[in-house]
Amino acid sequence: MEIIHEKNDKKGVFKAIENVNVAGEMTYTFAGNDKFIIDHTEVSPNFEGKGVGKQLLMQAVKYARENHLKILPLCPFAKAMFDRIKEIQDVLF
Repeated sequence: MEIIHEKNDKKGVFKAIENVNVAGEMTYTFAGNDKFIIDHTEVSPNFEGKGVGKQLLMQAVKYARENHLKILPLCPFAKAMFDRIKEIQDVLF
């Protein structure tokens, strides 16, 4: 599975692609220059239970770390994952 990142000045999306199918997406909006808000995560029904959402979140965390950004997880899925995985809480806002 490939995770691609598309962004512009204010918004972005991480997409999980398998073959030509979109397995899931995680959208975010920048809030200033130093943080972004994860506002939605959606996984295709065909890919539920396969860890797609977690892969998307881990890519967002990697992006935040590489760019010295913080994440505010308003999406319930992202919030729950941050609560569960202590190792990624360094990027929390």
